[in-house]
Amino acid sequence: MKLMRAQLVAVLMLCGLAVPASVAAQTAATPSAPPAQPRPATVRVALQTSEGPIVLELEKDRAPITTRNFLRYIDEKRYDGQTFYRAINMAENFGLIQGGATIMKPGQKLIPPIAHEPTTLTGLSHQTGTISMARGALGTARSDFFITVGDMSSLDAHPDKPGDNQGFAAFGHVVEGMDVVLKIMRAPINPALGVKEGMVGQMLAQPVRIVTARRVVAPASGATGASPKP
Repeated sequence: MKLMRAQLVAVLMLCGLAVPASVAAQTAATPSAPPAQPRPATVRVALQTSEGPIVLELEKDRAPITTRNFLRYIDEKRYDGQTFYRAINMAENFGLIQGGATIMKPGQKLIPPIAHEPTTLTGLSHQTGTISMARGALGTARSDFFITVGDMSSLDAHPDKPGDNQGFAAFGHVVEGMDVVLKIMRAPINPALGVKEGMVGQMLAQPVRIVTARRVVAPASGATGASPKP
């Protein structure tokens, strides 16, 4: 509508005709559309697992500390040969899987833990396909990460709640391979494992191997792909 009014004003002026005051006022009063905001920068990573590929889009701008840490593990190939070892299957499409760099090579040192980036800071939330960092106390996250299935916003930061209310550091989501995530989540559990870690009933009978983990180029179209539904 604004374009049509502007065109009308231009035509009238070219013809040497007076512009009606009502048309001029409406044209001047119509606010212009706000400029499109640039999309936060992201980077894609492909985990080639023994059950198939999982492609992740990481929030480089919104969760820079957590993404930078994860990419260091990727670039140093520390996830190669590691595993998804934990699965919580609470309902048909509700749970999570967890993996990490738990096997150290000879002479390899641990990367220092990172500062916590709560969802109240990043604006992210734990929905289907979210990748987030596992942790104990605040500031202890290193390499272990998990991928959620279903709305798990209870894992977000909730400053109004008592106790440790800072949640977990979400930093991206699955754009391809949610079927692989579901397959891992539904895999058999070894009930005898996990006593020491406090994860009884959550340890996979056959951990799923992460063969390689590499950065990949996003599609040329720039399509982001919404978090897939199970």
